Amino acid sequence: MDMMEIFTLVTGVIYIILEIRQKNLMWLVGVLTSVAAMWVFFRQGLYASFALNTYYLVTSFIGLWQWSRDKKKLVSDGDRIHLNRLTVKTVAVSAVVMVLGTFGLVELMQWLNSAGILQENPMSYLDSAATILSAIATWWLVRSYIQQWWLWIVADLMSTILCASQGMWWMTALYAAYTLSAVYGWAHWRRNGKYI
Repeated sequence: MDMMEIFTLVTGVIYIILEIRQKNLMWLVGVLTSVAAMWVFFRQGLYASFALNTYYLVTSFIGLWQWSRDKKKLVSDGDRIHLNRLTVKTVAVSAVVMVLGTFGLVELMQWLNSAGILQENPMSYLDSAATILSAIATWWLVRSYIQQWWLWIVADLMSTILCASQGMWWMTALYAAYTLSAVYGWAHWRRNGKYI
């Protein structure tokens, strides 16, 4: 058994529970999960997923600051989920980032492979697409857009397939749990959310 994958699974499940409940502790647990996942993905040669978890590590600190600030606006509402409205501009920019980022990341990994810096990524397109979509979803999460859950459903399904194709069974279980949790998270935020 791979203990680092199991650790990532356990902290990842705690993270998603805290995310659904919109608790700031989620961001601190995210630091632990990100570091463990960075180790697992780098060792497996899935460099885009490694980079994504590096991004998660950084956004954990930004998210903690942003959510703490937004939560103060709902002091009288107790456990309500604070939501921001998604704009057409954000969707358009995200779509451009998705397309350009995916192809750019594939090209970068192929160049690094041909330069002998990285070993070949066995699933570079899926790895890159899941990475870029997850990065966008994380930014939407930081901003408390309810639509971030839709992105997570797709990104987590892609990551489930990616991990299963590499025989990373604990990580496959984690991303399958994330997928199901994203469906529940959307319903929970929809039921308990309040726009600020």
